[in-house]
Amino acid sequence: MKYFRLFSIGIFLLFVAFTGASYVHAQECDPSCGDPGECTQKMAVCQKSLDMMSNAVAPHIEALKKMEADLASFQLKLQSIQADLAREAIAIALGEKEMSQLLELAYRRVGVLYRRTVTYNPLLPFLTSTNVGSVLRAFTYQQAVINDDKKAIVQTALSLKDLGDRKTKLEQQQTTFIALKADTDARAAKVRKLVADATAYENKLSGIIATLSAKQQSFLAQKLAGLGIPLFAISGGGCSSDLTNGKNPGFSGGFGFFSYGVPNRVGLNQYGAWGRAKAGQDYETILRAYYNFDSIDGVDTGTQIKVDGYGNYSLEDYVKRVYEVPDSWADNNLAALKAQAIAVRSYVLAYTNNGQGSICTTQQCQVFQPNPKGGNWDAAVNATAGKVMRQGGQPIKAYFSSTHGGYIYSTGDLQGWSSTPYTKRGIDASGPINSFADLQSKAYDRDSPWFYCDWGGRSQYGGTAWLKPDEVADIVNVLLLAKQDSSAQNHLTQTDKPNPDGTDTWDASTVRAKLGSLAYTSISSISVSADFSTGRTTSVSVSGDGKSNTFDGNDFKTYFNLRAPANIQIVGPLYNVERK
Repeated sequence: MKYFRLFSIGIFLLFVAFTGASYVHAQECDPSCGDPGECTQKMAVCQKSLDMMSNAVAPHIEALKKMEADLASFQLKLQSIQADLAREAIAIALGEKEMSQLLELAYRRVGVLYRRTVTYNPLLPFLTSTNVGSVLRAFTYQQAVINDDKKAIVQTALSLKDLGDRKTKLEQQQTTFIALKADTDARAAKVRKLVADATAYENKLSGIIATLSAKQQSFLAQKLAGLGIPLFAISGGGCSSDLTNGKNPGFSGGFGFFSYGVPNRVGLNQYGAWGRAKAGQDYETILRAYYNFDSIDGVDTGTQIKVDGYGNYSLEDYVKRVYEVPDSWADNNLAALKAQAIAVRSYVLAYTNNGQGSICTTQQCQVFQPNPKGGNWDAAVNATAGKVMRQGGQPIKAYFSSTHGGYIYSTGDLQGWSSTPYTKRGIDASGPINSFADLQSKAYDRDSPWFYCDWGGRSQYGGTAWLKPDEVADIVNVLLLAKQDSSAQNHLTQTDKPNPDGTDTWDASTVRAKLGSLAYTSISSISVSADFSTGRTTSVSVSGDGKSNTFDGNDFKTYFNLRAPANIQIVGPLYNVERK
């Protein structure tokens, strides 16, 4: 029982320690915010609460895990002890039954012994007998009988006392066992509840942070919308600062932040489909690379599609008027165009609930024009007439975009989107990707003009998105100051636009002054690390002025987009940095 008492004391101490951990800053974690600065500031407060709670709870959770393991081990020991106690109880019961018989015999022997000792005179045989040998034998026998009776009586008495002691000890052990087990179970239950409550509180804080993050992202989305990024391959165009087009910003030594692909990376990768067609893949192989579906089946081609502003068209007439991919993509017997035609048909049926609703005509839905596109597109539509992808018997909502940057995303990967069973995640390349060089040479959509782009630009620098070393230093300083002082958040947006908080925006010199010796005046080098299995930049390391810092890839992207001048932005999770 000593082990059990120590274990119970350990639980009590853990219980006291755990209940001493307060839910810090809970009253300050507020999900409401009206501008980027406020959102960022409140996110920092919530994150601080979450971090403090996590730090307070973590050791107790680990202690609980050990306690639960100890408890499981001890409960096995208890089962053994309980079995021993049960066997002891059975043995005592049998002993009591046997003892009742021995007592009856002992009582008789006591009576006989009493009578013998009262009536027997050891001198009488000597006085009445003439045979000394016979007398001695009789005397010896009588003494032996008396001694046997005495021993039997004494042994019975000792056995009775031992049985009583064992029974008393058993009752004490059973009482202690029941009390300590109940106490331990109660304490363990309380600790488990505390951990569950703390975990629930952590989840609540995480939810609030996610809400604030979503609001902050909505502000960033407004800036992103201003870029006018072409989502579909038919749009044409290219990067702001293509590394090969010779655009000159008018300065040297600048940095360019290049993203892989366009923002929407879900479903069919149009340039990826073209790359797959050039590699010899047929349309079904291409579609299965980008979607989960049960089958490609035929539908009624006469189904009426309501087009906003244009009236009704039969399903096939509608598909022939969708302008999404270049007509020149006729490789491998129109494989890419056929894949796109089936995706268009599947999407419109899913979007309109098989013609019951209507569909818009812009990039937000599918780009529609009143005149048939003709050419190879018309041939691809005819060759796949009525074919749609189905899952669970229904057409899938087959999302697509121009360029994924070598990776396929599911809807659940995008902020604000819900998961769908027909979208999938994967690497869109002809071989394994372990580096940026691999991505550049193996991605199926590498021929897209938006495969590796920087976005935004300034007219005074040739319309490019190159940033000077001191401008990058300012972005780094903003990130450092934001992490150092959450109250500074609403002063750290871009300096060439009105502050969304209605307060003053701190310029580069003010930010440097507040950081003091931590501030950079110029950045001399930048390197990034990436997770090539998921297509995400994980960290950004900067050096300059004799010091270095490393930042989380997503944090760097967020503050870059909030502070970078004009509409210059990093638009995807995977990005790299180039030096001019």
